[in-house]
Amino acid sequence: MKVRTKTLANDRDFIKEKIEKIKKEVGKVIIGQDEMIESIIVALLSDGHILLEGYPGLGKTVTVKTLARVLDAKFKRVQFTPDLIPGDITGFEMWDPETRKSRIQKGPVFTNLLLADEINRAPAKVQSALLEAMQEKQVTIGRETYPLEKLFLVLATQNPIEISGTYLLPEAEIDRFMFKLKVRYPAYGDEREITERQIRDEEVELDVVLDTKEVISLRHTISEWLPLEETSVIVKYITRLVRATRPNEENGDLRNLVMYGASPRATIALAKAARVYAFILGDDIVLPEHVHKMAYPVLRHRIILTHEAESQGIDSDDIIEKILHRLPILE
Repeated sequence: MKVRTKTLANDRDFIKEKIEKIKKEVGKVIIGQDEMIESIIVALLSDGHILLEGYPGLGKTVTVKTLARVLDAKFKRVQFTPDLIPGDITGFEMWDPETRKSRIQKGPVFTNLLLADEINRAPAKVQSALLEAMQEKQVTIGRETYPLEKLFLVLATQNPIEISGTYLLPEAEIDRFMFKLKVRYPAYGDEREITERQIRDEEVELDVVLDTKEVISLRHTISEWLPLEETSVIVKYITRLVRATRPNEENGDLRNLVMYGASPRATIALAKAARVYAFILGDDIVLPEHVHKMAYPVLRHRIILTHEAESQGIDSDDIIEKILHRLPILE
């Protein structure tokens, strides 16, 4: 009798074990940020970039480094500063005096996980250097275009409390991030454990759970096991949900609160994220509650509020909550 070997292509329980193992390994280093870790895994399996917003010292940078170790992935970090130039990220063409020929010096963007630390400290010209890489997974240097790794993820951090020396991210760049995650302070017990670990100064041993090829394979497996037909109820609901973020005659009171709503790119991102989230939870179909959970990280950075909304203390999460409550699933 032939025994079937567990693989990422044929055993759902085996895949769930792998995903739980990733959470466990990252959790060895990062304590009290379970929701952030889970959301990063969803984005990873959805092929989406992430914007991490939170106060200093909450483990944003360490999380990305740890994830790279667990995935045996190439990792590069760029500290964004006002004096950075686009070539510092993408690379540049340089003259080699020995060969008397020009050669390409590739930048840190040629990696699997790129940490753009404090991305809002660099001007728009530098941030725009990431646009081609994030959308098309390629970089143009001089006259040549170079493909990036198949597994390529930008994880950018920004500090919400500092204004001096920072720049607003261009809307075109913000829209290329699948998620915007708000990193919260840890609970008392978690913070105490973090302190105790640091006092002991223990070296944490991490196991490699998946490699980059397996992550790509897993993406295809999830899309095959949980297909989203364009005529399905859930896809129609997602489309109406994203369209409801845009100020128009149908949205009534939102017209005075929202300046710009989410783009069609958000519709695609929400559908992909909801599918992966359903898969991680072990559900056989994508349900409205999966969509609702993913709606906040997918939409919050894509909804641009008016001054009236800001003066009333309303943020984009409030708008999303309002839409979710009043939009019917079936229409």
